[in-house]
Amino acid sequence: MKLIFLLLLILTSCSTGYVITQPIIKEDIKEPDVYFCPQENCEDIFLNYINNAKQTIHCALFDLDLENIIYKFEEKSKSLDVKIVIDDENWDQKFSGKGIIQDTSSQFSHNKFCIFDNQIVWTGSMNPTNNGAYKNNNNIIIIQSKHLANNYELEFEELWNYNFGTGRKTYEPIVYLNNKKYENYFCPEDNCKQHVLDQLNQATESIYFMVFSFTDFDITNTLIQKSATLDVRGVLEAKRVNMQYNQYRNLIKGNIKITKDTNPYTMHHKVFIIDNQTVITGSYNPTKAGNENNDENILIIHNKEIANKFLEEFEELTN
Repeated sequence: MKLIFLLLLILTSCSTGYVITQPIIKEDIKEPDVYFCPQENCEDIFLNYINNAKQTIHCALFDLDLENIIYKFEEKSKSLDVKIVIDDENWDQKFSGKGIIQDTSSQFSHNKFCIFDNQIVWTGSMNPTNNGAYKNNNNIIIIQSKHLANNYELEFEELWNYNFGTGRKTYEPIVYLNNKKYENYFCPEDNCKQHVLDQLNQATESIYFMVFSFTDFDITNTLIQKSATLDVRGVLEAKRVNMQYNQYRNLIKGNIKITKDTNPYTMHHKVFIIDNQTVITGSYNPTKAGNENNDENILIIHNKEIANKFLEEFEELTN
């Protein structure tokens, strides 16, 4: 049962009088589902949620080319409210319904999320494309939370109304699901980079990361500083390590063990695992564009069971 606890006003002896604390949002939910592509059938999993939708399907996607997904969107649009925002670089009139728009060319619409029936959030690193589902290393997390769904719906409404690269801060950035803390932020309005740095600075034992595009020097510097006392290791997409501004060489010089992935296609994760109990995932790569220009989202999940699943993927990619 959903529980919302509003904290009482606290009377203090300070001259300012009253201190008002923020509400603590709590919700009891089904445990989130986590999947990894391509070893799991991510397309069929996605199709299942589309099939089961009863009222609404709202998606913000960077790319879309899976024909079965497009067909199912078309079919559902005949009886449901189906709306899709897609990046203009990947724009093609994907289906015959009217519920699809493209973003502007000033930034990437780089999200990969859907909200089903205002209560289920699908997010992670997977684009619903043939490469995204069947070739690239990706992650999906599905959370049945009305509070998180509302955050994503509010973000979607901004995008649907052509408010790209800007918007309001997250409505309820912190929620407790089954008494575990979940943080939810959108770039650029919430400064995703700072939230990542905050978590990295709190690490006391280990930081592991799997990142497709990595150009942010501040995050690199924090990882190098932390590696003096913690176990810090990472996996980077091999095809990008020699690109301009990529931090591969700086990380290596900082004595951080970096594995270049061996997938002949793409290692597409955007993941940090902290102290084996916190996971940062979503669409945000640690880049300047990812933080300041693109429409992106991240989840910071303080859940050891979920962290263990991401650790298994990390170990798979580093062995």
